[in-house]
Amino acid sequence: MKLQASTTDSFIAMRIAAFRNLMCGRFLFIMALRMMGALVGYWMYELTNNPLAIGLIGLSEVIPAVSLSLHAGYKIDTSEKRKLLLTGVGLYFVAVVVLLFLSTHFAATIVTKNTIVYSIYFIIFCTGIFRSFTGPSFGTLVGAIVPKEILQNGISWNQGTWLSASVIGHALVGFLIAAIGINGALSVIVALVAAGFYFIFQLKPYPPVAAKRHDKIWHNIAEGLRYVYKTKELLGALTLDLFAVLFGGAVAMIPVFSKDILKVGPVGFGWLNAATDLGAIICIIIILRFPLKTHQGKKLLLSVAGFGACIVVFAMSKVFWLSFVALLFSGILDGVSVVVRGTIAQLKTPAEMRGRVMSVTSMFINSSNELGQFESGLTARYMGNVVSVVFGGFVTIGVAAFSWVKSPTLKDLKY
Repeated sequence: MKLQASTTDSFIAMRIAAFRNLMCGRFLFIMALRMMGALVGYWMYELTNNPLAIGLIGLSEVIPAVSLSLHAGYKIDTSEKRKLLLTGVGLYFVAVVVLLFLSTHFAATIVTKNTIVYSIYFIIFCTGIFRSFTGPSFGTLVGAIVPKEILQNGISWNQGTWLSASVIGHALVGFLIAAIGINGALSVIVALVAAGFYFIFQLKPYPPVAAKRHDKIWHNIAEGLRYVYKTKELLGALTLDLFAVLFGGAVAMIPVFSKDILKVGPVGFGWLNAATDLGAIICIIIILRFPLKTHQGKKLLLSVAGFGACIVVFAMSKVFWLSFVALLFSGILDGVSVVVRGTIAQLKTPAEMRGRVMSVTSMFINSSNELGQFESGLTARYMGNVVSVVFGGFVTIGVAAFSWVKSPTLKDLKY
């Protein structure tokens, strides 16, 4: 069935069966991934009562994720993408099963608490390796499945799927921890990863796009870096996102704020975890119906500055509902950045280079999220929880203001 581009049919990309399977698989996998990220932060704080331990989780994951990103992009461009994605998801399943074992009473009787803590760090290090391949593979398959004339709709659905899975995962994990404990919540995560694997398995093989390649692997890898560097709009959006999330990401400290400042317990922890992504999915729903048609660069910079302001409000709040609303609006504003960045990356990248460019994009995102988690834990240790998050929010505002003045290419961005 040939699909025609439409400005009114918000579901046009979802009418493609392969895209629906990809989105179902991605939804289940991302929901499991986000549940595990939130759960491990909560679990580690319960084990250590040290905010720096939460930051070290991010560092454990970002080192392999960033180190392997460029090679992963080359591997994706030169491999059959369905098989590579299935391998990554399958290995992630094994990692979650090991975490499930470590959460049992039996494990607590045969190993020390410190052994469990260091084992968690090691497993998260391994998941960073797997994510360096799975994340870009999902993005590459979107471009391979969805025709270019409706690609922007497909990108919006792809981002919406990620965000809706994230908000449900973040919210659900708090309720699960309260109801069935950490071990029970990990059992649910195992089931979700397995279900995601099933949907991805339904896809047909997607071999690499034929293209001229150099004999040396490094030359092929460097092409992706050079392309991103030459595409100033994409480079500017990625750099802005890197610094904004690196300093403005308050999500890593939610276990500390929920337990020690707001005193809301695991259920409140779940809602606070979900707030940012709930706001982002609201933004995506609005953009699906009313796409960003003009002045995308200016809207991007203003949304990043607003994001920083919301983080400052969250840090200074002592009331649960105000903290929730601040995070909710931070997610709405962050959704603009997600859509603009994702649209630029897909529309401006040739098919034979999508894996490498998606991996460079993933490297920036992983750097900002996981290094941001480490930065949050480190500054909280030495500056205090509230001051560290306030500092990060103001730095984010400053980065947006600096980009407005010094980066006219980004400010005048249109597509």
